[in-house]
Amino acid sequence: MPPASTSAVPASVVARAPKALLHDHLDGGLRPATVVELAEASGYDALPTTDPEALGTWFRDAADSGSLERYLETFSHTVAVMQTAEQLTRVARECALDLAADGVVYAESRFAPELHVEGGLSLPQVVEAVLAGFREGEQEAAAAGTPIRMRALLTAMRHAANGREIAELMVAYRDRGVGGFDIAGAEAGFPPTRHLDAFEYLQRENAHFTIHAGEAFGLPSIWEALQWCGAERLGHGVRIVDDITVGDDGETTLGLLAAYVRDRRIPLEMCPSSNIQTGAAESVATHPITLLKDLRFRVTVNTDNRLMSGTSMSREMQLLVDEAGWTLEDLRWATINAMKSAFLPFDERLELIEHVVKPGYAALGSAR
Repeated sequence: MPPASTSAVPASVVARAPKALLHDHLDGGLRPATVVELAEASGYDALPTTDPEALGTWFRDAADSGSLERYLETFSHTVAVMQTAEQLTRVARECALDLAADGVVYAESRFAPELHVEGGLSLPQVVEAVLAGFREGEQEAAAAGTPIRMRALLTAMRHAANGREIAELMVAYRDRGVGGFDIAGAEAGFPPTRHLDAFEYLQRENAHFTIHAGEAFGLPSIWEALQWCGAERLGHGVRIVDDITVGDDGETTLGLLAAYVRDRRIPLEMCPSSNIQTGAAESVATHPITLLKDLRFRVTVNTDNRLMSGTSMSREMQLLVDEAGWTLEDLRWATINAMKSAFLPFDERLELIEHVVKPGYAALGSAR
């Protein structure tokens, strides 16, 4: 779809729009200055530069490889400065504040506890430190007039063998700020079925989980995540477009898997800028998210890794407006999709939709 107008929705309007974020990695969203400060304080001397502005540029450039594996290598530096309770709490607090300042009213931030134990913390201590930071950030954001609701997702690494342990940790903390479970990491060679015991346990415990699938690997990854593992949502899921045929006349035909995803209203946690960096899409203008929106899949807009992509929710939305012709109504629709799909009790989701998201967009529409 060609862009309708680069000024169809002004940046000032997008900035004020209420936003809901389902796919954002805690270790991919640090402030460059925080990375520098924590590295200096902890004696970590492997950063490519200690100038915050230059470091931010380095992260973006290093992530622009077109390879998911190379993209993931950048996380060695952020994870290295997230190994104490104080470091984790600070990073989580700043995450909440940065998202709130960007108009995000609800966010799920995911992290892999197993990556943060090198400093001697136990897995529960890692979770508690992050949750403490989220609570601090929520309180400060509310006091600043930008309230946000934060939920944590606990991630297991696809290549490791700790899925069941992390799943049990998620269940233990689900009434204390943890919303669900996830697996992440390189898809090729590490199918989600390697963690089947974790997913079967989560289903028995009536727990929520999403799975990174259909980003660097194709339809088989999505099929396994849904039909073998029972995923409620798909992290990225961009390769579902491989099961959709667009004819010369513009008519679309959905394959059986694509039709299943749409019929079942399975949420797609889509991250345009990140997908371009990892080679899953060529540009925002041609990103499958717009086709999927037009076909009424349950599309959501997300950041993935704000530091590595140099992005924010406002930027992702503005790119869709400017390069793919999205309207304010499209942004509202995707935001409500995200809230409907949140790992949050139904009454709390409804409260945010009816009393925050819908009024917020109505005010924007009347002010234009």
